[in-house]
Amino acid sequence: MRCPSRTRNAKATPRVTGGCRRCSWLSLALLSIAIAVPADAAMNDPNPSASEAVAAVPPAAHALNAHQLTRATVALVLAGGRGVRLGPLTDWRAKPAVPFGGKFRIIDFALSNCVNSGIRRIGICTQYKAQSLIRHVQRGWSFLDGRLNEFVELLPAQQQLDPVWYRGTADAVYQNLAVLRRHGPRFVLVLAGDHIYKMDYGKMISEHAAGATDVTIGCVAVPLADASSFGVMKIDAQRRVIAFAEKPSDPEPIPGAADLALGSMGIYIFGAEYLYELLQQDAADETSVHDFGKNVIPRAIARGDRVVAHDLRTSTVGGTSGAYWRDVGTIDAYWDANMELTKVTPELNLYDEEWPIWTAQEQLPPAKFVFDEDRRRGAALDSLVSGGCIVSGSTIRRSLLFSNVHVHSYCTVEDSVVLSNVDIARGAVLRRAVVDKGCRIPAALEIGVDAARDRRRFHVTERGITLVTPEMLGQRMHSPR
Repeated sequence: MRCPSRTRNAKATPRVTGGCRRCSWLSLALLSIAIAVPADAAMNDPNPSASEAVAAVPPAAHALNAHQLTRATVALVLAGGRGVRLGPLTDWRAKPAVPFGGKFRIIDFALSNCVNSGIRRIGICTQYKAQSLIRHVQRGWSFLDGRLNEFVELLPAQQQLDPVWYRGTADAVYQNLAVLRRHGPRFVLVLAGDHIYKMDYGKMISEHAAGATDVTIGCVAVPLADASSFGVMKIDAQRRVIAFAEKPSDPEPIPGAADLALGSMGIYIFGAEYLYELLQQDAADETSVHDFGKNVIPRAIARGDRVVAHDLRTSTVGGTSGAYWRDVGTIDAYWDANMELTKVTPELNLYDEEWPIWTAQEQLPPAKFVFDEDRRRGAALDSLVSGGCIVSGSTIRRSLLFSNVHVHSYCTVEDSVVLSNVDIARGAVLRRAVVDKGCRIPAALEIGVDAARDRRRFHVTERGITLVTPEMLGQRMHSPR
């Protein structure tokens, strides 16, 4: 494995940005004169270019030393949420700890982006069922060098200020102000720990510093039908945010794109002293729910502070059609994002040596495929198979097998996500399924074949994806008794 310090000055993988309809409409959103462009701006430039409005970084930003800015930044990753829309998949783990992509956890993407961007001072705020997440971070993220003031620090809710746990995203940061002050950052990068994407935060920080901005918010175009799950914003032609609504019931579309909305990525950059002031004001407000999207950002906009949107496309790394970003907040979305990885050329490149995704590396033997007989041939097609797996006389198609999965003979596994330490007995059939860690699939059991039968025993989504957990199979994996 390469030392992570080598990635600090690595050249970013070239991006291909043409042809994506969603990104084209995002350019229009960031341009749109219909969202309150000042009259003098309209007179000076009655028909501004969309590419100029969204993609151009202030010239001064290029003169700044991005390395110095990232070294002056502390990142706080918010990783305490359950992710209720993932249902039974988060009954025993927080959403950022959910496995993804064959060997990773969701939080690995935000943490890897930090390390690859040169941000080596990272705090992780944990709360809901954090043991799986804590164990993963301890095993996989202990390589930073404390002698160089580099660290990944776990920040569980501790009731340090009042006898309350973290009450919201802003409160999680507020309760750790003493930690932030001790580290003395110039900038604070606040991140959601539950999204899949590759992004150079250094470019966003450079843009923030060059523009004398109070708050910079990462943004991406999202389908209007899904926008109620995100913060939705309005901006003017200078990318200044003029309205922000957290998870609105009736989200407003991007002008000219009725099926898209401009969504927040849950990424915020603040000047440190400015953030401390905002959070102290929010903590004193008894009507606040202490959430960045619901309270802190709208308050900053209302008092006239400079809040600016940052287009993900200007700092995305890799991708085949512009800005790759996935919110895997539902079982269907989680299944979709994993299935995308089985394509010949997926949008998310996990094989990128210039921007690797770091994780806990288990010491496991290579995957093994045995038997080559008619109806009993060990094979995997268009699939990802991790270390420690044994496929014994069965066929795997368009699926992901996480570590230590054993598929016995005469099985068929198609379009499925099988998490680690699963045993699939002889003759079983899995189609369009997500199988949780530790399941023991009985012999000849069929999953994803008869939806009505599956609904009596398992969790089946509206799109017909079947989620199987040990408890649904009568296997008391997490029982204290």
